[in-house]
Amino acid sequence: MGIYQLKREQIIHGSLDEVWEFISDPRNLKRITPDSMGFQVTTKDLPDKMYSGMIITYRVSPLLGIPTIWVTEITHVEEKKYFVDEQRVGPYKMWHHQHFLESVDKGVKMTDIISYRPPFAIIGTIANQLIIKRKLKEIFDHRSEALSSIFPG
Repeated sequence: MGIYQLKREQIIHGSLDEVWEFISDPRNLKRITPDSMGFQVTTKDLPDKMYSGMIITYRVSPLLGIPTIWVTEITHVEEKKYFVDEQRVGPYKMWHHQHFLESVDKGVKMTDIISYRPPFAIIGTIANQLIIKRKLKEIFDHRSEALSSIFPG
């Protein structure tokens, strides 16, 4: 029944312009998502730049290969600084994902703060302890590796 949070930080070896260009293009999300999730953007005529109010639809199989629809809204964007996506329809009771960028000596520090609430009350709390928390860690570990290979430095 609780709200959980995952925070990740990563140094990406690229310029702020390069990193923003990559992460602000919603089509690149597939490139940094594990293949095992069966991730597909289903939005038609997807622009190459996100904007506040943008709705993006996906098909994803996060658990046991069972496909689900996920709809997110980009609720806040400040170019080259941060953006926020929030789930509107999907597997979580609540999903709020903040992405912050900051220039540092070795490139760009990207900080992800994911606040989420699993569905199904106490069952969701148990599922978070047994499955969800670990699965999110795996997804963001993969994302970190993918970004390191895209921006090797």
